[in-house]
Amino acid sequence: MTDPTTRKLLPAWTLVAITIAVAAVALTALAVLGSRALPDRTGPPVEELVVERTALSPSAIELTVRNTGPDAVQIAQIFVNDVYVSFTGATEPVSRLATETVRLDYPWQDGHPLQISILTSTGAVIEHEIAAAVETPTADRDLLALMILLGTYVGIIPVALGMVFLPVLRRAGRSLVRMLLALTVGLLAFLAVDAAIEGLDLAAQTGGAFGGPILVFLGAAMAFLALTAVDRLLQRRVDSVEKTSVDGRRLALMIATGIGLHNLGEGLAIGSAYAVGELALGAALVVGFALHNTTEGLAVVTPLTRQKPSLGRLAGLGLLAGGPAIIGAAIGATVSNAAVASLLFGVGVGAILQVIIQITPGLRDQTGKVLSLPVISGLSVGVVIMYATGLLVAV
Repeated sequence: MTDPTTRKLLPAWTLVAITIAVAAVALTALAVLGSRALPDRTGPPVEELVVERTALSPSAIELTVRNTGPDAVQIAQIFVNDVYVSFTGATEPVSRLATETVRLDYPWQDGHPLQISILTSTGAVIEHEIAAAVETPTADRDLLALMILLGTYVGIIPVALGMVFLPVLRRAGRSLVRMLLALTVGLLAFLAVDAAIEGLDLAAQTGGAFGGPILVFLGAAMAFLALTAVDRLLQRRVDSVEKTSVDGRRLALMIATGIGLHNLGEGLAIGSAYAVGELALGAALVVGFALHNTTEGLAVVTPLTRQKPSLGRLAGLGLLAGGPAIIGAAIGATVSNAAVASLLFGVGVGAILQVIIQITPGLRDQTGKVLSLPVISGLSVGVVIMYATGLLVAV
């Protein structure tokens, strides 16, 4: 047994460091000695490649591939629509989780489908399909300007339009305010489910690299814990005399943050869809997103019905909620990475869940009941609104 005097002489951090060092030495010895004692694996190598990004230029196709399997992969031949094509790049085997860029010489035709077959040195075939070939936009100043404009149309302007309803909301009674808060929860819950589905779909495209679907849950957990910590810090600054007023502003800030993180993922999807030619820019897109995201602005200002925030504060909340759509669109149009995208969608999910927890106490009536008739009505209307306006948006 350890001498009590020794425990007093050694600080806690020293004991922790010693314990970690002993565990590290033991694990290292196990890895070195254990690998020598175990037999070699039998059977053929396990080869897995995932195409993370496709860039098309005149008479050329550029593929960014990642090895998601346990063994190195050597690309031997590549076929496009069952025709052998010459390629450059990937002269050495692609090691686990590493990426390589392969350039194919192929005179593709605009709008035509492409079926790409990658043949490895062991005879394994990795398939990749391009539904409709379209030239990839160049990441230049014009593309950045377009993404800023698009992010403003689908993010900032709709959120600002929703926030204009604040004077109307101030005339609402207590029951109507609780109904509007419930509507906000319905809106956010729909956004969380939508973001989770998008994130899991993207994670499936990674071929399991970096955890696959785990990335969505990891991002959600990180965002939830981070926003919880931020909320605790903000809560410490609350003056007990003005607790109600400051709480409303704090809740509006948390809602704007959650919606902003969701719009970051939404902008990412928009930019990615535009880069591969799957997004039709036009009045239908703008109007669809305007109707869909206006409700987000309504959600931001609902907690402020009993406060009088300055125009500067309202502008800041609007930028926080809608501005990330610009950042997401710019990233999505220039850097396509399914793993990063799925992680960001997970971040949006976690942020929204934390905000829903913040709103829930405000739904209680005088008897302490949460699911009263106004709350149930608000939840239902919120979900239906997001579903109906979501039908107008195709990304």
